[in-house]
Amino acid sequence: MNSKQVMNHAADNIRILAASMVEKAKSGHPGGAMGGADFINVLYAEYLQYDPQNPKWEGRDRFFLDPGHMSPMLYSQLALIGKFTLDELKQLRQWGSPTPGHPEVDVMRGIENTSGPLGQGHVFAVGAAIAAKFLAARTGNPTFNKETIYAYISDGGIQEEISQGAGRIAGHLGLDNLIMFYDSNDIQLSTETKDVISEDTAMKYRAWGWNVIEINGNDCEQIRTALDAAKAESKRPTLIIGKCIMGKGARKDDNSSYEHNCKTHGAPLGGDAYKNTMINLGADPENPFVIFDDVKEIYAKREEELKAIVAARYEEEAAWAAANPEKAAQLKEWFSGVAPKVDWAGIQQKANDATRNASATVLGALAQQVPNMICASADLSNSDKTDGFLKKTHAFVNGDFSGAFFQAGVAELTMACCCIGMALHGGVIAACGTFFVFSDYMKPAVRMAALMQLPVKFIWTHDAFRVGEDGPTHEPVEQEAQIRLMEKLKNHHGKNSMLVLRPADAEETTVCWKLAMENTDTPSALILSRQNINMLPAGTDYSQAAKGAYIVAGSDENPDVIMVASGSEVSTLVAGAELLHKDGVKTRIVSVPSEGLFRSQSKEYQESILPAGAKVFGLTAGLPVNLLGLVGTNGKIWGLESFGFSAPYKVLDEKLGFTAENVYNQVKEML
Repeated sequence: MNSKQVMNHAADNIRILAASMVEKAKSGHPGGAMGGADFINVLYAEYLQYDPQNPKWEGRDRFFLDPGHMSPMLYSQLALIGKFTLDELKQLRQWGSPTPGHPEVDVMRGIENTSGPLGQGHVFAVGAAIAAKFLAARTGNPTFNKETIYAYISDGGIQEEISQGAGRIAGHLGLDNLIMFYDSNDIQLSTETKDVISEDTAMKYRAWGWNVIEINGNDCEQIRTALDAAKAESKRPTLIIGKCIMGKGARKDDNSSYEHNCKTHGAPLGGDAYKNTMINLGADPENPFVIFDDVKEIYAKREEELKAIVAARYEEEAAWAAANPEKAAQLKEWFSGVAPKVDWAGIQQKANDATRNASATVLGALAQQVPNMICASADLSNSDKTDGFLKKTHAFVNGDFSGAFFQAGVAELTMACCCIGMALHGGVIAACGTFFVFSDYMKPAVRMAALMQLPVKFIWTHDAFRVGEDGPTHEPVEQEAQIRLMEKLKNHHGKNSMLVLRPADAEETTVCWKLAMENTDTPSALILSRQNINMLPAGTDYSQAAKGAYIVAGSDENPDVIMVASGSEVSTLVAGAELLHKDGVKTRIVSVPSEGLFRSQSKEYQESILPAGAKVFGLTAGLPVNLLGLVGTNGKIWGLESFGFSAPYKVLDEKLGFTAENVYNQVKEML
């Protein structure tokens, strides 16, 4: 155990580096980083188990930072263990540097998650804790039972509504492998916390079934005692509430403190305050980017300790692998991130079924053939048809993670972030379902999944106004346009940031699920119908759906009109084409489950499907902009220009113009 004096010196070293990074960048958040330095120092110097030589070790403890603005604290700590150089710290917030303003996932450098939108980071930790429990139950590998998930949350994260979902779920499932430190410093960006909150946070978490420990968050001995108690807890997640000092050690001038001050939260200390703070903390203001010799000794000693800890853990894992060679090979495959092997040809769909039902059929097969898949639903499994998966397994319950279904309750954002956490943990394929209109609750998480390039599968059913009697609150209109924007947005590797798929019938649903399962680079979305849909014309080559857009009917060399749609509108075009044929109009019908995928095909293929200069008619149950990139300004799009209405869906089809007759009329008028 390190002495209190040397531990305080190490925490001051973190404070010096964090404040200096922000000062040099002339931008950032020093105060919280300075207050949290004691906890993160104790955690990394004495508790966190990881392999310095193998950052991707599957059984490592994981640290999830929620308040991403406290990145200077994390970068400084990681510099103490050799993951960042001092020169890299000096590049905080600069173009091309590995130290962006908010941390971005980089496991090789010790960063487990991208963080920034407050609240999401600690919910990723809840998901990772679930994944560890699941993998322990699925494989029997003892390493996953020894793994601890640590989370760090601030006042802002506690206030974000998503924290309610995380607290409820972690307590309900008894995630004793989750330890969360709450940096309760009573200061936020523009006010003191007492101006906006007066709840008893400790009582709230106790009511959710958490083990709650309250300490002085700047006292290394109290932090140590709390972590020991948290590690010994065997039935509940633990919340350590640390009363920390915002801007600890900061001095405005020789006579006055700069601690407990909102101004240190989101701006450099500046001028004399910075200089006086450096002197107060024992640094040279002219040369603050230094790691003290005694601090180097702490972390050199910890590295030696970790070698012994990790060697013993590896021995345990090797013994398990020797006794379970098939499971060991399987586990290696799970963590490799390769797409699972599935007998897609063996999936038999029912003709003219709703695509949500077709999805259930696929999910039933996946539950049996993909043993590392977890499916979740926001209290809608019998409506979003994720129960196709549930019927082949059982839900997680407190003390039993041998199933593979996560009942998230009515908490779409929390559910999505938990699934992201599972994906971040690794070894798990996560999918989650709800109604498409409620994707609105999930957008912040979907964006983060795209930013981190995580292959979470989002299952969204009840895809259009044909939800019918439920009315406009439940009828998605603008949602598809919003989510399709993710197909157009490029990630940092220049690829589409998301794969969005809206299948046209039951058979196309199987192909779309195959595409989603084989997409290991980005999130995927499946947008599915509530109502039954007529099958596409006999002879349709569904395998072509893998190109994002393909001809499903009327491939005349010189059609008078090309008609494009996705989802259930494709079958409406087919019916409209029959009426047009009677008038001698030659048509080509194109199903476009994914424009993003289509635009990644060769120019030759794109031209073969939608020739330049062709007359194009589009039909969409959402905003006309959904098809603008395909139809162009010379064509015509029939879509919705208003919210929906409450009525049976066939009445809505008639009233809103989604009929064969209206397709006929619109195309004739266009021609």
